[in-house]
Amino acid sequence: MFFVLSKIVWFFGSPVNCAILAAGLAAVLAFTRFARLARWLGAVAMAVLVLLAFSPLPRAVIRPLEDRFPQQDAAKGPVTGIVVLGGAVGMARGDVVLNASASRMTKAVELARLHPQAKVVFTGGAANLVSAVQYTEADGARRLFEGLGLDPARLVMEDKSRNTWENATFTRRLVEPKPGERWLLVTSAWHMPRAIGVFRKAGFPIEAFPVDYWSRGKPDDFLRPNSRAPRALEIADNGFKEWVGLLAYRLAGYSDELFPKP
Repeated sequence: MFFVLSKIVWFFGSPVNCAILAAGLAAVLAFTRFARLARWLGAVAMAVLVLLAFSPLPRAVIRPLEDRFPQQDAAKGPVTGIVVLGGAVGMARGDVVLNASASRMTKAVELARLHPQAKVVFTGGAANLVSAVQYTEADGARRLFEGLGLDPARLVMEDKSRNTWENATFTRRLVEPKPGERWLLVTSAWHMPRAIGVFRKAGFPIEAFPVDYWSRGKPDDFLRPNSRAPRALEIADNGFKEWVGLLAYRLAGYSDELFPKP
């Protein structure tokens, strides 16, 4: 129920979606007796879209999330396993498809080669609400990892989870981490605080290894305008979604911390 509700709520709660829906409503109202309201609604919607598309606001929103867990030395100490969260890979027309978070997958392969004794665990099923599922994210991950030369015997695929809470709980049951083992968690830096919070709650001690940065980590993140509107809107959507997700997971009891820290 939480999964379905979260998808529906965020569709209407996303600032980007809200602005677009408001602009569409304004276009309809413009041909009615509410034309004056339509002008104001359209102006507000356009102002929000311009702000999100071209101002530094999206990076300012996502920067604190990305700063929370610094990336560590990849070669430091032995590693039992590498857990990679879904959200970056899929299948289309029988082939592997990667999205803007592809560095989750490429960094996992890099870490696997650096630590040849470590297991590589991918967790991600299918998060579709309405369309039929032909392939899971785990199907795409397995094909990608094997195609890039990883030994299939090292791979552990969890293909039932649909969100971060299920990633954590299903993976813990699957691998049963032992005291003294060292596990690395690979996911986008902006998603790491929420991910660490739920893995801790699930009883899976794991170390953050963030990748896929949207901000530069420099002062101009808060000053430099965006030149590519689609990229900026995606950053804004991810950033606001994570802040809302942190609050929702805390209220739902999926995390014991509002803003987990190292």
